[in-house]
Amino acid sequence: MLKLKYFTYLIILTASFTSAQIMHKNLENKNILVVYGGWEGHKPKLFAEKIVSWLREKKANVYVSDTTSIYTNTELMKKLDLIIQHITKSEISENQIDNLTKTIKNGAGLAGCHGGLGDSFRNDVDFQYMVGGQFVKHPGDNINYIVNISTKKDPITKDIDDFNLTSEQYYMHIDPALEVLATTKFTGKHDPWIKGVVVPVVWKKYYGKGRVFYNSIGHSIENFDIPEVWKMTTRGIIWACK
Repeated sequence: MLKLKYFTYLIILTASFTSAQIMHKNLENKNILVVYGGWEGHKPKLFAEKIVSWLREKKANVYVSDTTSIYTNTELMKKLDLIIQHITKSEISENQIDNLTKTIKNGAGLAGCHGGLGDSFRNDVDFQYMVGGQFVKHPGDNINYIVNISTKKDPITKDIDDFNLTSEQYYMHIDPALEVLATTKFTGKHDPWIKGVVVPVVWKKYYGKGRVFYNSIGHSIENFDIPEVWKMTTRGIIWACK
C-alpha cells in the first residue's frame, strides 16, 4: 500500500514538473521564423510585429519574411525550431509546401492563429492536413460569444477560465485526431441549422515529429489584448517550439 501511494505521488510530481517545464521553457537562442502576408484585412504585418517583439524579449533568434518563398531556403529551414505563420488566403507553390511540410515532419514546430493559419492556401489540402482544420464561415461576422476551456490540466490552458469576447466566431472543418483545448458553441441565431454545434477554438496536434498549435481567435490585433487570448497564444508557441 505504501509503495502504491509513493508511486501515485511520483506520477503527480512528474506531471506537475513537466507542466512547469513547458510553461517556462526558455526560447533563448531558438531559431524561429515568422512569415506573414496575404489578405490585408487581418493586418498581418501588425501581428508579425507584435509577435516578433515578444520573441525578441525572450531572446529567440528571429527571422522574418513577408513571402512564402522563404520556405525554399533549405539551409534556413533545416535549422529552424519553429515557424509562426500569419497568411490569410493567398497561394503557395508545390515546392514551397513540400519544403514546409518536410520541415515540420522532421521536428520543427508550427504555430498560428485565426485566418493566418486556419485559412491559408484554400486549395492546398496538404497544408490543411498538417494544420488540422480549415475555416469555412463566421456566421454573423463580429459577434459576442463564449470560449469554453476544455481542460485546465494542459499547460496551455492552465488557470484560464471560460471567457467572452466580441470577434469572429470561426466555424471550422476539423481533423478528428486533434487534441482540443478550447471550444465554442453556436447559438443558431444567424444560421439556425447549426444551433448547439460545438467547434474547436484552440487545439494542438502532431505532424510527424513536429508539434502544431492553432488558436482561431485573432481577427483584430486588439484580440491579443485579452489576457486569456494572449496567454494561450504565447503558451501554444512555447509548446510547439522544437
